[in-house]
Amino acid sequence: MNKKMILISGPTASGKTQISLAIAESLQKKFAIINFDSLLFYKELNIGTAKPTKEEQEICPHYLIDTNSISSPMNASLFIEQAKEVVKQLESDGITPILVGGSTFYLRAFIKGMADSVSVSLELREELAAELENKGIEFFRTFLKEHDEASYQSIHTNDHYRIMRAVEHFKVTGSPFSLEKEKMNDKNPYDFSQHNWPGWQFKHIYLDLPKEQHFEFIKERTEKMLESGLEDEVRNLLAEGFSGEEKPMQSIGYKETLGWINKQFKDRDEYRERINISTRQLAKSQRTFLKKVGPKDCFHPLQDKSKIIEQILAFMDQ
Repeated sequence: MNKKMILISGPTASGKTQISLAIAESLQKKFAIINFDSLLFYKELNIGTAKPTKEEQEICPHYLIDTNSISSPMNASLFIEQAKEVVKQLESDGITPILVGGSTFYLRAFIKGMADSVSVSLELREELAAELENKGIEFFRTFLKEHDEASYQSIHTNDHYRIMRAVEHFKVTGSPFSLEKEKMNDKNPYDFSQHNWPGWQFKHIYLDLPKEQHFEFIKERTEKMLESGLEDEVRNLLAEGFSGEEKPMQSIGYKETLGWINKQFKDRDEYRERINISTRQLAKSQRTFLKKVGPKDCFHPLQDKSKIIEQILAFMDQ
């Protein structure tokens, strides 16, 4: 009999946390939630991430939340390594994993695997680390622009880990890392029936709702974050010595709050609306990817709660 894993995905602010907890509460089975939302990894970020409360996390075990500091960002390789360890432990304990999140990059890495990594010698790694310290990240971005234009264009300026990984790949192989990624794309990134987990059976629950209703959800969540003290959270992080340039601090909600603190908006309404717009843009990007993914079952998070529970129960009893 195949081992079973439940996947709950959907654009940001689509009710994934509530549905995952409803499953854990409603069914007389042992579940644990594994997070793949990229911002919930960070222990310093709470209000702007809509992190599950302590009370919610007590309903069933949660994993891969508060694992990293924003000064030491998570990356896909580390995420997969940690997630596999959690799944292995849950399997041995007879607990069904529920994967929950909206970060399509981590989801795809978990389900489909990653581009093959190269073996980098300690000497090369130390040499590159010394160059990074002496010359800065722009030196390596220029290197990528000359040798791997696609990676230069696609990797964010602040994502030092992926920049250096692409540089390492070229130094070792003499070929662009972006070509390795193209090979991964040839495997059809949207076909989750062809996954990297032999012996496991997935049930993919995709949550979404009409755009206008979703926009209202987003506005409500933004307002809740502001009322809960998002600005104070960011000011406290700056007071603790964080620069605001850390990659997690450039995410939605935090980036706009830094802008508000630095007087980049004329008033609080503009600040609030900028968060709403950025969140809607993120949701559109997530929705575009997730709608192409299959197989999956699509549900409205408010109207279809009982149907979701029924489907999960049937899946578990197969």
